[in-house]
Amino acid sequence: MDLNEVDWTQIPTPLDDGGAKHLPGAQLPSVALPATNGEMVDLAALNGRTVIYTYPMTGRPDTPLPDGWDMLPGARGCTPQSCGFRDHSNELTQLGVSNLFGISTQDTHYQKEAADRLHLPFALLSDSNLLLQSQLNLPVMTVEEVTLLKRLTMIIDDGYITHVMYPVFPPDESAASVIRWLTNWS
Repeated sequence: MDLNEVDWTQIPTPLDDGGAKHLPGAQLPSVALPATNGEMVDLAALNGRTVIYTYPMTGRPDTPLPDGWDMLPGARGCTPQSCGFRDHSNELTQLGVSNLFGISTQDTHYQKEAADRLHLPFALLSDSNLLLQSQLNLPVMTVEEVTLLKRLTMIIDDGYITHVMYPVFPPDESAASVIRWLTNWS
């Protein structure tokens, strides 16, 4: 079995706790986040359609995951989710997506390792100071006293959140779900 393949029937499914119901229609705050490409990105200033997926954390081959990680609903799957967006990035562009980003609370240095290792054609953004999270009240989980973003996907048009997918499960289908929504509803 490929390391990115997961038997999702063995992983607890996250439940919709209502943590994202306030997001559709919201305007993004002007918050500049550091990106793995060395830039600062103010999501509110982006024109066109943007897709953002938030995720708890990517693992590193040289670092063990927190104890019990796989059994925390919604924790497992950050690498397969990012790889799905990588693999579908051209199709998303053809469907009108101008900007694509993944966001976690990990610092940019940590994220850069994953972006390089996974050959991501888009930047990962760091919300390590929880600026975007606090302004939008994004849903979080706490693991080993660290605040992590829960997995969700936002489709944003000219700075306004058009659609939110939450919870996202299984994560490796996240990009395909966005493509289905863009094809059928946008």
